[in-house]
Order: sequence, then structure tokens, then C-alpha cells
Amino acid sequence: MSTTARRLLVTSALPYANGPIHLGHLVEYIQTDIWVRFQKSRGHECHYVCADDAHGTAIMLKAEQNGVTPEEQIATVKADHERDFADFLIRFDNYHSTHSPENREFSETIYRRNRDGGHIATRPVRQLFDPEKNLFLADRFIKGECPKCNAKDQYGDSCEVCGATYAPTELKNPYSTISGATPVEKESLHYFFKLPDFEAMLKEWTRAGGLQHEVANKLAEWFESGLNDWDISRDAPYFGFEIPDAPGKYFYVWLDAPIGYMASFKNLCGKLGLNFDDYWAPGAESKTEVYHFIGKDIVYFHALFWPAMLHGANFRKPSGVFAHGFLTVNGHKMSKSRGTFIKGRTYLDHLQNPEYLRYYFASKLSGSVEDIDLNLEDFTLKVNSDLVGKVVNIASRCAGFINKQFDGQLSAQCSEEALLSEFIAAGDGIAEHYEARDFGRAIREIMALADKANQYIDEKKPWALAKDPANRDEVQAVCSVGLNLYRQLIVYLAPILPGIAEASRAFLDLASLNWESRYNLMLNHRINAFTPLMTRVEKDKVQAMVDASKENLTATVAAAPAKAEAKPAAEIEALAPIITIGDFVKVDLRVAKIVNAEHIPEAAKLLKLTLDLGNEQRTVFAGIKSAYKPEDLIGRLTVMVANLAPRKMKFGMSEGMVLAAGPGGGDIFLLSPDEGATPGMKVK
Repeated sequence: MSTTARRLLVTSALPYANGPIHLGHLVEYIQTDIWVRFQKSRGHECHYVCADDAHGTAIMLKAEQNGVTPEEQIATVKADHERDFADFLIRFDNYHSTHSPENREFSETIYRRNRDGGHIATRPVRQLFDPEKNLFLADRFIKGECPKCNAKDQYGDSCEVCGATYAPTELKNPYSTISGATPVEKESLHYFFKLPDFEAMLKEWTRAGGLQHEVANKLAEWFESGLNDWDISRDAPYFGFEIPDAPGKYFYVWLDAPIGYMASFKNLCGKLGLNFDDYWAPGAESKTEVYHFIGKDIVYFHALFWPAMLHGANFRKPSGVFAHGFLTVNGHKMSKSRGTFIKGRTYLDHLQNPEYLRYYFASKLSGSVEDIDLNLEDFTLKVNSDLVGKVVNIASRCAGFINKQFDGQLSAQCSEEALLSEFIAAGDGIAEHYEARDFGRAIREIMALADKANQYIDEKKPWALAKDPANRDEVQAVCSVGLNLYRQLIVYLAPILPGIAEASRAFLDLASLNWESRYNLMLNHRINAFTPLMTRVEKDKVQAMVDASKENLTATVAAAPAKAEAKPAAEIEALAPIITIGDFVKVDLRVAKIVNAEHIPEAAKLLKLTLDLGNEQRTVFAGIKSAYKPEDLIGRLTVMVANLAPRKMKFGMSEGMVLAAGPGGGDIFLLSPDEGATPGMKVK
């Protein structure tokens, strides 16, 4: 790997300014922070910026609900976000807000340049309008009956019961989730960004190496489906920036959100005297690198809309967009009922040490977009075994002898040059893993070194040697080697464990633990007194954290009948009209095996299932994304409606329907036949 100094700008996706940071959010910020700290440790000029995503209808409504102005709402949330990030040792070089003068300036500039280049169009759009709140309703603020299966309380874009997708205007008996009013159709002029104008450029850019292979492949599928114009406007009332020369029209939040990266960096430039154009002007790719860390659910915005907007406005495009997967806890989607929807502050209140979580997440992260699981039992065991039992144990075992018997003085010579050379040489491979964001592999190699260090100390047994004064020099030599080995491990772990690294630097009395410092052995060097660097994770505190995360359900549980296992009768969906046996036998229910399941990133609720019926395979789009991970479904038997007419959907042809129970959200339960059933069997 080249060690030539690089100049990098790194961002994480902007957290929305209407709620607290939870552990799912922290996967991304911890991942980014580790990568940035590694780059800085290598001596590169690296700036890490972020901001609160502060615009949109949801912010406006939240502020109204709280009885404050939108500006007061976002200021309060921003302060909470910054506190949480700081307490998880996430070190931004600048944390800003999209509700800022810089963001307004760049949003208007990018819009005007694209407009003047012919990439903005206008046309009337008919939408549902809330006559009580006097605003147009986004899909998520409309519910009604599915136009396909008549299921009640379905959102305005797709049905969680049958998986159908539709326009909000197709809902039966729609109502506004904001006021409860019956919406009316109303026409309004909208502004569109002409994404298809950039298809050729995007096809080339997405295959230029700046995206993960699986992301580039997914984008290729979207190209095949055809790119569409992007609606970038919203009508007043709306909290955001008004579109130039378009009174009452506002930029859609997703237009100015990624521009927040530029705005935050511009704000930093004013503080540090940096040249903004060195990073964002055309041709800046030869001088600087720009990287975005994001969740896989927002790839469409960052790998299509964002580079197209920049290109159309004569700005450089990102060097890379790194997508990561979602977080599950104990193998399931984060759940309030299970107590696994854990806020960052709740974690800190109970476990206190953020480095437990930083280490565990790092041990799970790779350069892929795969989901990662926080298994709380494994979390406890891994942290206690690796960090307390292996790494910190080396320092505590050796420092005691050096402090007590040698007044903190280490040996003047190294008695194990070959072993120290092995540890130093390992840094090159570990650095490659960090660069590739394969933190899990880096940790495996670091822990293998920790095992060798502990093995060395176990074999030399300084505690036994110390019983004979004649072994005094050997005790000093062994413990000096041990502390030099520890120092190497901390250099490699410092991007993940900055708190322990700083405490270790202080006790070892070193000027730096940057990457290159690993070449400088501590010889004839005096260390300071050792103090404990980390305590063990306690299981009862983990359980208390889970219990505290259930607190928002306490009132509901307390109000429920003591023995009631089912929902109260009033909440159970009414039975459908009576049918005859003749009606029933028309439905051909078959056992099917799920041979493949995959995410549809641009669909909020659908999974694409490939079902084996014994003599053929079918593709079915099912609205179960909120309850199941695709990999957990593969190989499972379920029941499907096999003679349902195929339905053309936005993402392809759906050739049937799988059966599930539950009200929706995380409470969806796929039906499964009993043991012994085989694909193709008829359900009677």
C-alpha cells in the first residue's frame, strides 16, 4: 500500500433531526470514524464532516406537536445528536445543519445550473391534499384500503398484506394520518430533475470502481428498468428552502440533504482556511478524494441522483460511495417489544463504555453490504475475552513488575527481536484490511497477535522468575518485551479503541501511537504507573439496558388484561363476508419452498422471493421486508396462492402471493406448513 500523503474528505449520511440516535444509526458512524482515524493515523490529511438533516414535513409536524418552532426543534435535536456522537468517541471535524446559509447557497447554485442546462422540467401533478391541515400529503401520511385486496390501514404506496404497489390516489377510503380528514385530489405544478439526461455518464461512473460490486450490479438492474425524472419540489407549507423564482415551492428534503456534505465542508473551510474548490471543483479528483459512507437503503439517492446533480452543476463526483447493511439484534430486526430497539443514550446509561460497542461492531464489519447482528450474549463474551482477557491483560501482567521492581524502567535491549519484528511486519497487512473497511479481518489478525503475546508471557512466567532475585534482569527483559508487544497491538487497535489508546499512550509515556510509531521500540524507556484500562461487561447491566428499552411499552402492557394473550376484540380485524365452498376451492393453495430471497433497495416494504413449487419456480413480491431478513427465509417452506393472476409491478412480474398473518410492521408472521410437507403439495 502506498504511504504517499493523501487528502481526503469523508462523510456519513445525515441523521434526521426529529429523533434520537439508536444503535442501528451507530453502525455507520462508528464504521466511518474508524476509517477516518486510521487514515489520520497513517499521516493523511483527512476531514470528516456531517450534519443534521433538518428539513421536511416530518420536522414541521414534530415541531408543531412539541409546541415549538421548527428552528427550535432542530436545534434541540442537533445538540442531543452531537452529545451522543461525542460520547461514542465519534470525532467529526465539523458537524453542521442542512438548515444553514451554506446549504441554501449550494442548493440554489446546483438547482440553477441544472435548470440553465436544461435538466429541470415542470408539469402538473395530482396529489391527495389534507383540507384541514391545508397541505399535500406524502405517501407515508396517507392510509386507506388496498385497491387490490381491500386490506385496511395500508400506506399510500404499497400494501403490506398482498404486496401490491399503487399510487396514493388509488387507495379506497383514504384518510390523512395527520388529521384524520378525508383527503381530496388537488393539482399542483411540480419541478422535476431529468435524471435520464445523465444515464450514459452514470453507467460509466457506477462501473468506474467507486462502488462495491454488488451495488454496481444493483444499479445495472435499475438502468435496465429505465430511469425516471425525479420530483424535487414540495408545496407550502413546508420546512425547507424555497425554490428560486418559484414562490410557494420548496426543495424536497432529499435534494438538499446530500448537498449538506458540501455545506458542512464549506463551513469547515471557513474555520481552517481550506480551499473548497480543491475538493469540489471539476478536476479536483486528481488532487483530493471524497467518500460517502451510507446505508444500503439510500444507494439510489447517493449513486444516481447525487452524482447526476453534481455533474449537471459542474462539480466533481465522489471518489466512492461505501454502503453497509442493516443492524439486527439477537438475529431479529430491532424491536421495541423485545427491548432491542436500543437508543445510544440508553446504552451509555447502562454500559457506560462506548468502546465495547465500537469493538464489537468493528469485529462484524467488512467491506460488503451484508447486514450485521448484535448478539448480546456473544457481545459480552467477545469483549470480555478479547479486550479484557487478551489485550489489556498483557499490560496489567507486565506493568506491575516494571513499576514495582524497576521503578518503571524498561530494558535497554530487546531480547526478542524476531518476535517484535513479526508484530511490526503484520502492520502492513492489517493496514490493507483497514483501508478496505474489512475491520473484522483486521481484528482477527490483531487478536492472533495478542494470542502470541500472551503465549510468550505464559511460557516465560515472569511471576515464577521473580521469586529468585538472580532472575531480576530476565524478569525486566520479559516484561519489557511484553509491553512492547502490547504497544504494537494498541497502535493497530487505536482507530477502534481511541479511549484505551489514549490511556495507554499516557501510561506508556509516549508522544504518539500513530501507525508509523510501531517501528520505534521502547528501549531504556520509563513508563508511568498502570491503572486499569477496561472492566468486564456485566450481564446484568446488558439485561438492564434491554429492560430499559422496553419502557415505552410499559403503559400499554399495564393496561392489558392480566391473562390476555390475544389482541382485544376491538383491535381484531373484522371477518370478511361469508363465502361458499365453491368460492374457496377456486383458490389453489400450495406448499412452496423459498429458494431465494433478496432486498429491493428502492422498495420500502417488499422482498423478492423465488418459490419452488416442485415442478416450477415462481417469482413473488411480498410485503414482509419489515419483519424478515432475506437470508433467514431461504430454505423455508411456506404457503402460496398458486393460481393468482400474474401482476405487473414496478420491480417485475409477481406470480402469486404468499400467506402471512399480523397487523404489519415488525409483526408479520409468514405461514408455514407442518414438518413433512413438500413443495407442490396442495393445501386443502
